[in-house]
Amino acid sequence: MTQSENCKDGTYTVTQFCKSHHISRSMFYKLLQQGLGPRLMAVGRRRLVSIEAAADWRQQMERP
Repeated sequence: MTQSENCKDGTYTVTQFCKSHHISRSMFYKLLQQGLGPRLMAVGRRRLVSIEAAADWRQQMERP
């Protein structure tokens, strides 16, 4: 599954983000608790990750 298939509208759901980045949902929430997760946007009751936030997160995670 490509990035464009995951986030056609420019956002990932938490499930899509985890699948695309090969992490479990529990790891996703653990990273959020540690302040190391991606930025989230609130849309109603849903929490989404923008493609920009995902790219920023990947860059941040690459740093030693």
